[in-house]
Amino acid sequence: MRFTLRQLEVFVAVAQHESVSRAARVLSLSQSAASTALAELERQFDCQLLDRIGKRLKLNALGFQLLPKAVALLDRAEEVEELLRGRQGIGTLDVGATLTIGNYLATLLIGDFMQRFPGSRVHLAVRNTRAIIEGVRHHELDLGLIEGHCEADDVITQPWVEDELAVFCSPRHPLANKGPVELESLMREAWIMREQGSGTRLTLEQAARHRRGRFNVLLELEHTEGIKRAVESGLGIGCVSKLALRDAFRRGSLVPISTPELDLSRQFAFIWHRHKYLATGMREFLKLCRQMTVGITRSDQIALPPVP
Repeated sequence: MRFTLRQLEVFVAVAQHESVSRAARVLSLSQSAASTALAELERQFDCQLLDRIGKRLKLNALGFQLLPKAVALLDRAEEVEELLRGRQGIGTLDVGATLTIGNYLATLLIGDFMQRFPGSRVHLAVRNTRAIIEGVRHHELDLGLIEGHCEADDVITQPWVEDELAVFCSPRHPLANKGPVELESLMREAWIMREQGSGTRLTLEQAARHRRGRFNVLLELEHTEGIKRAVESGLGIGCVSKLALRDAFRRGSLVPISTPELDLSRQFAFIWHRHKYLATGMREFLKLCRQMTVGITRSDQIALPPVP
């Protein structure tokens, strides 16, 4: 075999970070060592894998073909190394989760996973749906847990559990306990909304697509808890997953608004790259996720520790 795993590791890191210096820092190598490893790989096979565009290194056609195969081979090599170390071949797992899943489900899942597999290492990135999909597409994430749609051809999507959004307000808001509210009236209200690219924002906008006009967005926030606090203070109304609102509804600090004209149901889903090798760690984590929702039809029915 004319190439080494280190050469492939450097190639993958450079492809992901588009820079030799950044790749070297991630791999704890000197810049010269990383540059030498990449150059030697290309020299051995008389090929070029990346093109320099300005200050960035971009994959060319051959590099695009090699990247998923190199990632899969490195994943298998890590699994072999973990087995040899007596760690059941679990290794490191890079998980990306959208905010609702990341804040309310993923940390519990990771805690259970690491108790079952003490030698495992899990990195969790909590971002919006668009960012998680891009992370999976660029092999920065092994697995994504998303709450929006994914139409990328190079990504596999598997449904997990249904979720439902709710429009809500402060108990002091004029719409509190008013009964069903027409969509036209809702759109005139001041809204505290998630940012563009979030699955929550997309679901709400898709549900209202049959009506002309736009939502009156007063404030965009990237965090569900921030939206809840802003709505509690009376700044406007919001829309997030019922999973995130369960304790607030129970306490009465927030109240739901009845919106019969809006279909706010959606699906939580797993995503991974089409060419991703499903190592033991990924398979076991997926199994744990599915076990969490056995007998559950909707996310807000999952048993979670109550928040005081």
